[in-house]
Amino acid sequence: MDHKKMHPESLMMSYGYKPELSEGSIKCPIFQTSTFVFKTAEEGKAFFEVAYGLREKDEHEELGLIYSRLNNPDLEILENRLCLWDGADDCAVFESGMSAISTVLMEFLQPGDLLLYSNPVYGGTDHFIKQVLTKFGIHVVGFKTGQSQEEIEQIIQDSGHGDRLAMIYVETPANPTNDLIDLRSCSNLARKYSHDDHKVLLTVDNTYMGPLWQHPLKHGADLVIYSATKYIGGHSDVIAGACLGSAGLMQRVKALRTFLGNMAGPWTGWLLMRSLETLKVRMEKQATNAAKIAEFLEGHPAIERIYYLGSLPADDERNQEIFQRQCTSAGAMLSFDVKGGEKEAFRFLNNLKLIRLAVSLGSTESLAQHPASMTHAGVDPELRQELGITDKLVRLSVGVEHSDDLIDDLKRALTAIS
Repeated sequence: MDHKKMHPESLMMSYGYKPELSEGSIKCPIFQTSTFVFKTAEEGKAFFEVAYGLREKDEHEELGLIYSRLNNPDLEILENRLCLWDGADDCAVFESGMSAISTVLMEFLQPGDLLLYSNPVYGGTDHFIKQVLTKFGIHVVGFKTGQSQEEIEQIIQDSGHGDRLAMIYVETPANPTNDLIDLRSCSNLARKYSHDDHKVLLTVDNTYMGPLWQHPLKHGADLVIYSATKYIGGHSDVIAGACLGSAGLMQRVKALRTFLGNMAGPWTGWLLMRSLETLKVRMEKQATNAAKIAEFLEGHPAIERIYYLGSLPADDERNQEIFQRQCTSAGAMLSFDVKGGEKEAFRFLNNLKLIRLAVSLGSTESLAQHPASMTHAGVDPELRQELGITDKLVRLSVGVEHSDDLIDDLKRALTAIS
């Protein structure tokens, strides 16, 4: 069977798994074990030599199983399958999205380095960058969507640490405003500040688009990060994260993951493998529902503004061009400003029945929340206002329910504030 000719959604059912090694089980079992038996001492030595980087793996050598902090069948098969969507060399799965983000930032940043990051980012990322990285002598500076490459370069120079720029970290589309960051421009910027013995990395949080609707590695990114809790998990029953990239970079990510001990366990790996089998059909249904909901919300008397990639203004040529180049779908995330403020936003949220009032996103059930007081509560209030994360903003993650029922629920809740 030629895997190269098959689509990822087909390979999600079997890729990387050999039933004959597991009593013929059609599905990969949960390998709930901490350690694995070596056939010989020589085999154990060979496995450790590769695992600890003491030598390169031979051309036809397979790294054997050692210990579940290093490798586990559920984790390895999952990582192989995730690589198919993004066309990555390798993947590392973690026990949370934040553990993936923090591991990457800690591995590739040193005291004195400069991190350039986009605004807005997820509230947990914002806190880690500003409150944790800075404790280790890492300099951080942010830029906003819509700023030109020249303006961003000026920000880098004004920081006083332009010669130590080590990473550009972006989240696009941004949470919760759906702001778009031009990955091509960021890649050009990273190359401009790189030199022979110093490469500036471009890292992209692709959680909002999942592995289906945007592929940052194809647009110049070096690493792509996911909160796998979201679309990849898709059922609100598992916390996980993932990072993908080239073999060399991922070797470093996996090495630090080994010693931080934040890799995903076999249960998490098994649950995510189950979810990958329906990833495409779930995400396509969610995107279809989101488009219908956005159409309903457009022009509603209780709605002031919608933030949805499928409703970009026709005269917004910049974002239209970025969207057409980077994304294959408008996605299933949308936010909107209700007319009023926190009181009206809360009244709307409290009157939802089918749509659940909860944080997270990308799951089968539709979720709504209030970013300013929930996921982004830790972001500086002045910056929140500047970025449009105001008291009147509501974020909606669209699920797979029937679109008519979702619209009816929104209609009732909006009536409460009309």
